[in-house]
Amino acid sequence: MAARTKKATILMTILLVMLTTACSSNNNAEGSKTTSEPQTTETAGSDDQAAKPVEITWWNFPNFQALDGEVGKYEKEIISAFNKKHPEIKVNLEMITFDGGPEKLNVAIASNSAPDVIYDAPGRVIDWGKKGLLAPLDDMISDEVRSDIPEAFWKQSMVGDTTVMYPINTAPFMMAVNKTAFEKIGALDLLPLDRKDRVWSFDEYKAALQAVKEKAPDMIPSVFFAKSQAGDQGTRAYIANLGLSSFLNDDLSAIAINTDEAGAALDWIAKAQKDKLVISGSAALAASDVNDLFLQGKVAFTINYSAVLKAQNATLKKAEFEEVLLPFPTLDGSAPKLEPYLGGMAIFNNGDDAKIKAAKTLVDFIANDEVYGKKNLIQTGGLSVRNSITGLYDDEEYAYAELARQFITAPPTIADGYAEIRTYWFPALQSVLLGQQSGKEALDDFAKNADEAIAKAKAQLK
Repeated sequence: MAARTKKATILMTILLVMLTTACSSNNNAEGSKTTSEPQTTETAGSDDQAAKPVEITWWNFPNFQALDGEVGKYEKEIISAFNKKHPEIKVNLEMITFDGGPEKLNVAIASNSAPDVIYDAPGRVIDWGKKGLLAPLDDMISDEVRSDIPEAFWKQSMVGDTTVMYPINTAPFMMAVNKTAFEKIGALDLLPLDRKDRVWSFDEYKAALQAVKEKAPDMIPSVFFAKSQAGDQGTRAYIANLGLSSFLNDDLSAIAINTDEAGAALDWIAKAQKDKLVISGSAALAASDVNDLFLQGKVAFTINYSAVLKAQNATLKKAEFEEVLLPFPTLDGSAPKLEPYLGGMAIFNNGDDAKIKAAKTLVDFIANDEVYGKKNLIQTGGLSVRNSITGLYDDEEYAYAELARQFITAPPTIADGYAEIRTYWFPALQSVLLGQQSGKEALDDFAKNADEAIAKAKAQLK
């Protein structure tokens, strides 16, 4: 019995040792797993942090040509291509129009529901930047990009030393003419198309209008519009060049267009309505109204056009004709002063760093992707703001648009108080078109109101 008891004790001891060893081994295995798991989890956590899902909203005016006639379809293609590289960023697209979009943006900003990303122009973007609504973009702009884009474009993209818009595409704003109409009436020689720079005078322009009136009585020779501030760059430059004046002085601190010559040009426009050289009722017409008439083949000249609009309007033409670009005529036939169209992207600072970072990733893709960067430029119909990117199009009109960049001057969109300045412009035009004031009187009143707006804006920035 004693021997059996001793033997059982020995066996029990062996079993206990084996069990202890096994438990120790299991504990060590678990210990190794715990040690590696934090490393794995940390790595995964780091990856998750880098690839953490972020949702942003992109509002876009129709800056890209409609794909297959569908507005927004090309933007969806951009987002799809973007998500192949950045699946963690969800982009919600909302298309807005040039007519109702600005007011919709104002409401969104006032209600703290602004989009994360917007593709727009300096007129609105710089005003938002001055109000502190935008995220700075300097950290995403390399020295190479900074030096490749002309200073004139950076001036339209910055508030002080801070970049608030990433410039992408450009084109000088000009006029356009229905070349086919002039061919049909045998008056093509009245257009300055045989001159490389196409520069021409007010008298030459008036002769061309008269030819249309006499030889194509069913066609409206030219247009004007003053219903709203939309397209005001066209009416500004038109009057400034006809009157050999500048809209603002050299340092953008005061209105300069209230000259006798510009006043006379505005008087001529009012009279030209009565003489059937300019469309009647222009005080009640918007920029889109007159461009629609041009696309219908009912107007010989339109005054708010560019290579960008030419491309965007290609699928909207209701009549078959060839349009060509022309600079605004000047009083004495000297070189014109053209305002640039500049398109770029801005990011609203909605207080979410992750969304701002994701928005910057989208902007960089749209502007600089090795495939979509160039593709996007062509889809806007614009020229690149970068000096190193030229020859995007095999087209005579684009070649001319490139040449016409030499006539670009600093636009008033970067002036302090511009958002308020433009609210006084179209009522001043309306007062002349409706016979309530002379051109000089209206421009003097406009200058007074606009100069006060500039002074007020400067005071607020101090």
